Amino acid sequence: QVQLVESGGGLVQAGGSLRLSCAASGRIFSINKWGWYRPAPGQQRELVASITTGGNTYYVDSVKGRFTISRDNAKGTVYLQMNRMQPEDTSVYFCRAEVTTRNLIMNYYWGQGTRVTVSS
Repeated sequence: QVQLVESGGGLVQAGGSLRLSCAASGRIFSINKWGWYRPAPGQQRELVASITTGGNTYYVDSVKGRFTISRDNAKGTVYLQMNRMQPEDTSVYFCRAEVTTRNLIMNYYWGQGTRVTVSS
């Protein structure tokens, strides 16, 4: 199977930075798309940022210009660099990967979540 392990969460003051990481392991043929999510009112989870195999990125309006998503295909890892953080960024962040496994089946996998707290 496939496992995603997140790291990098913690406590930071407003205006500070954190970098989240999410590493995939298991019977992976390819990782097609990565996304970072967090809970949001009225939604199960809000898509914060995503990146495709080709490097196309998406950001929710509230983080544009402050967060940067990137991926290291060789390491099977995605990152979320969070700068100029605000108390409203406080949440649990989950990574999700769209994975094609070695038996050529596509499925989605979630990380366990990492808590980010921004103090004012």
